Amino acid sequence: MKYPRSIATIAFSALLGMATFNVTAENPHKEAIEGPFTSGSQVTEQCIACHEDHAKDFMKSSHWTWELEQELPGRTVKRGKKNAINNFCTSISGNEPRCTSCHAGYGWKDDSFDFTDMTKVDCLVCHDTTGTYIKDPAGAGEALAKVNLERVAQNVGSPVRDNCGTCHFYGGGGDAVKHGDLDSSMAYPDKATDVHMDTDGNDFQCQTCHTTEQHQITGNAMGVSPGGMSDIGCENCHDAAPHENKRLNTHTASVACQTCHIPFFARNEPTKMSWDWSTAGSDQAETVDEYGKHTFMKKKGSFEWKKMVEPEYAWYNGKADAYMVGDKMDPNKVTKLTYPLGDIADSKAKIYPFKVHRGKQIYDKKQQIFVTAKVYGKGGYWKEFDWDKAAKLGMEANQALTEKGIKYSGEHGFAETEMWWRINHMVSPKDQALNCNDCHNKGTRLNWQALGYEGDPMKNKKGVKHAK
Repeated sequence: MKYPRSIATIAFSALLGMATFNVTAENPHKEAIEGPFTSGSQVTEQCIACHEDHAKDFMKSSHWTWELEQELPGRTVKRGKKNAINNFCTSISGNEPRCTSCHAGYGWKDDSFDFTDMTKVDCLVCHDTTGTYIKDPAGAGEALAKVNLERVAQNVGSPVRDNCGTCHFYGGGGDAVKHGDLDSSMAYPDKATDVHMDTDGNDFQCQTCHTTEQHQITGNAMGVSPGGMSDIGCENCHDAAPHENKRLNTHTASVACQTCHIPFFARNEPTKMSWDWSTAGSDQAETVDEYGKHTFMKKKGSFEWKKMVEPEYAWYNGKADAYMVGDKMDPNKVTKLTYPLGDIADSKAKIYPFKVHRGKQIYDKKQQIFVTAKVYGKGGYWKEFDWDKAAKLGMEANQALTEKGIKYSGEHGFAETEMWWRINHMVSPKDQALNCNDCHNKGTRLNWQALGYEGDPMKNKKGVKHAK
């Protein structure tokens, strides 16, 4: 089965009634739901007549709050998409109608959104089985006007990959932009793309691994919730010593399963690897690469896209750290907005694969903090190409900065950043996993010195050993 190539393709197909989910409604609500409806909230009002407890449970989840109380080194923070600075469009603050098109709710237009209003919960985005439910890309979470809400509401069921992928495949504004291991090819993948979700094989749905009770979905994205403790892993299903080869099993103490079994990400769709905002505003012609992806746009700057990407590797002990809004930064150094914690001497750390997205983004020169810029809408950079105005409006819209009494100083520059995204999907068939010589002997996969070894530990018996 072919998978959709873009949000526009999905929307166009769905509105024509052409999109097909691999599912049928397991509990048709034709007698329980009665339309017509002109807004999603009208549907939710009927849903909660029977499912009020479900809505209450959902409203406790980070899919609703877009923040999570979590432990970072030396501090407890509330962090999530709601208040994180990223190196894509920098922040949702001031950009809500665009960014919150991926929120499982209706009407989050600005910081006045009422998170206690149960009628704002979007039940349909997760439970649609028709393949026709599409949110307006700039509608603050509302559905496109042409969506037949009555039809969707009368045909609901358990989520499938398409439901989750509506946002998780397209985070950052397009197919495969953010994660690298989540894109439209994962809706109906073949075995070479992912052995677990292979539609002709295991056909796992997302919740097969991301087990869910009372609408609390296990798993945290390190890029958004680096201090989250709701971890899932291969050991949930696989033994700690899964190989017949004893030498391979000795690796599992220091090497994560993903490191060998996900040799590449962005297997089918290219993923964005860097975003340089400092070149935005130039009147030079727009350019595209071999994949048809923009490498320069006046309103966004310069990009680099890659396909069949080898991950970068680092020690990770299950915890991470992050830059928080208002933290001081050094413009002469690369700031890691999120990054894994652990090193060779950490008994809890293993070598994991990551996508590292590199950016160059706006910061406040006087205060030496990163700016949450308003790029979308009235006064936004995409309209007026005025960074000072975009910075002022974006920082005014940011509650976290307002609470700290921080305002834009009036002077800006651009500084380099990194975001580390852990790679967990696109697991290859075992015969395509990395072999010994990919890392050892003349293999180049692992940078042994960067990982804390003196050299290849198979060659250099005097090399630093992992303290386990």
